[in-house]
Amino acid sequence: MPSSSALPLGFSSCPNDTFMFEALVHGRVPGIDLEFAVEMDDIEVLNRRALGLDTRPPLPVTKVSVAALGRLTRDYAVLDAGAALGRGCGPLVLRRGDDDRFGSLEALAGARVGIPGEATTANLLLRLFGPAQLERETMRFDAIMAAVAKGRCDAGLVIHESRFTYADHGLACVADLGQVWESQTDLPLPLGVIVARRDLDDAVVERLERGLRASIQAAWSDPALSQPYVRAHAQEMDPEVCQRHIELYVNDASASLGPSGRRAIDAIVGHMRRVGVMPADAPGPWR
Repeated sequence: MPSSSALPLGFSSCPNDTFMFEALVHGRVPGIDLEFAVEMDDIEVLNRRALGLDTRPPLPVTKVSVAALGRLTRDYAVLDAGAALGRGCGPLVLRRGDDDRFGSLEALAGARVGIPGEATTANLLLRLFGPAQLERETMRFDAIMAAVAKGRCDAGLVIHESRFTYADHGLACVADLGQVWESQTDLPLPLGVIVARRDLDDAVVERLERGLRASIQAAWSDPALSQPYVRAHAQEMDPEVCQRHIELYVNDASASLGPSGRRAIDAIVGHMRRVGVMPADAPGPWR
């Protein structure tokens, strides 16, 4: 049981997050002097909580979709560690394999599309690159493929491990929105980041960043130590799919964004300003 002084910390149960945070939240990173009260949830729930749209108070440190930054930068700033950012890792738009009506993004005009949340980066990319006229239906990310396969939706916008398993559900890929982003910007795609409230003490933020970076390095150095924690929260995920998920979403940019990662986040923030998702006078994403 965490003490009353523990720092509330939110992240998802997805393998990339549990892999990165395992050593940190279990006290296996020396010299950090921080205790955490972990709250795991679906990414859209974490987004809504940070945005003040949940009955529970916003968390001081939390994982959020990059798209949610458009409405968060007055209160939160992006940490240098913990991001899901890279190439070849973008969301996919899927259709039923036997349905040839939707062979391109343009053909989806007027279609019903299952999305993993209004505030997700996947949905932002669909707004940027898809047709203007879409009927969006929000559902949990892990329910989207079944909704498409059963005909509840004409197409689905999928994230996470679904990119490895959609063919098993009789689905076909309409577009890889990550590839579209990369072809237009020549930058890696930023999907999710760890943010800390701007009123959090600078020394705490510095220790948090240093601790998370060390936690990721520890997981890379000895993956077996994090495996029980990852598997406990991966539910029914196949171990091979789980490993591919980690390898795709945990990379050098997760340990430190670096110049390329920061440019990528600045670029998507710029897109949000241009399309009106982010107020023009909102501060940038950095502390």
